[in-house]
Amino acid sequence: MKAKSARRLVPVGLGDVDKGNMPEVFSSWCSSLARALKKDKKQMELKEAAKRKQKAIQEAEESMSEEEDPENEMFDVEDVGNSLAPGGEGNVVESKAPTKLEDMTKEMLTPVLRKELTKQGYQLIGSHSGVKLCRWTKNMLRGRGGCYKHSFYGISSFQCMEMTPSLACANKCVFCWRHHTNPVTKEWRWKVDEPKFLIDEAIKNHRKMINAARGIQGVLKERIDEGMNIKHCALSLVGEPIIYPYINQFVDLLHENEISSFLVTNAQFPEKILSMKPVTQLYISIDAANPESLKAIDRPLFSDFWERHVASIDALAKYPQRTVHRLTLVKEHNMEEVQDYAKLVLRGLPDFVEVKGVTYCGKSDASNLTIKNTPFHDEVISFCKNLVQVVNDMIQQSNQQAALYDISCEHEHSLCVLITNKKKFFVEGRWHTWIDYPKFHQLVKSGEPFSSVDYMAPTPDWAVYGANERGFDPVETRFKRNNQSEPKD
Repeated sequence: MKAKSARRLVPVGLGDVDKGNMPEVFSSWCSSLARALKKDKKQMELKEAAKRKQKAIQEAEESMSEEEDPENEMFDVEDVGNSLAPGGEGNVVESKAPTKLEDMTKEMLTPVLRKELTKQGYQLIGSHSGVKLCRWTKNMLRGRGGCYKHSFYGISSFQCMEMTPSLACANKCVFCWRHHTNPVTKEWRWKVDEPKFLIDEAIKNHRKMINAARGIQGVLKERIDEGMNIKHCALSLVGEPIIYPYINQFVDLLHENEISSFLVTNAQFPEKILSMKPVTQLYISIDAANPESLKAIDRPLFSDFWERHVASIDALAKYPQRTVHRLTLVKEHNMEEVQDYAKLVLRGLPDFVEVKGVTYCGKSDASNLTIKNTPFHDEVISFCKNLVQVVNDMIQQSNQQAALYDISCEHEHSLCVLITNKKKFFVEGRWHTWIDYPKFHQLVKSGEPFSSVDYMAPTPDWAVYGANERGFDPVETRFKRNNQSEPKD
């Protein structure tokens, strides 16, 4: 429009939904527009003629090309957030975000976000964190089976705390079960809470929720008592935990409390992966195998999302502790890309590849997924067999001194299958995908370098792929609803 000599009457009006003052902001902007339209037409024409004359003189005298008028400068959509006046009146102004953590005072959790997330069951901590009781924690408190991490890695689901030190994320994935109520961002730009405060509050709030579970029908008292002793932390609740500025100090504090760490990152911050200290297990989400699918499924904020994705895979390949590529299968979206997935696995050579069918979480305005997009467990297994075959063929054809992969474990209830580096974790005729947690904490405390093979433990027979239990711990009791033929909870 500007190239066609259009003239801006009033600045672009912007407002913040979270402040709850959008009607007032819009009304104020409309009033400004109305006043501009009522200005004397002749006066505006004279003003524009004077500008054109002055510009022509400058061009003739200085032989310079036309420069943009700073007052009419166009803002990139991604920069709008940093261009708002603090008062929220919708005026576009130039401003720079604080670059030092101590200068950041804005809180991530606005009143609107607090209300919405609290309604969803989150126990919010400080200004940017949260903890929530996982359904598998409640399930195992009742003796009805644990999550896939129990089957694959030997965690006690009833002693696992699911939390995040950052509710903000750099993606808006179509399958996100959090319904996109959390903020999105490319970088940290908020007030920062201390890691010790977050750990202490997370433990306190988790224990409150465990204690409140005493009233759930069928809960085992001994597991409630043991559940108060947190042994594991899944940093995968919501958002992107790795962008929390003190993430290394945070995981150090977890380990000092002898709580293992399972950190999931969305593969958009490779520099953060390179700077990570030891965690029990480090994941990156590989939600698609080519740029087109990744853009459609993850809906990332970064324009260079694919370069960041690949760089994250490269960074994870250098990480000495246990590494995981986490694939979420969405029918009609990303299950036909076996060759491309194989190339990414070959590039990163992770210890494990977790392949999980997407969980349908009900209709959402933020996603068009339906139950038809959830694959059956046998379809997940078929995908994994194909992936293993293609990866192994590529390894053999390239003559690389790399490990061959194979399916090691499954958890039928979660539609989840584990592919494992056989050279590392198949020892003396059996799989060793479980974790020796006391050994891990011992290695961390030693301060000496160590690798993923230094704290592995044998996988029980019931968790191995092909067993009759299909990943269900026989110590637990299967639960069937009266109107269901298949076990559910």
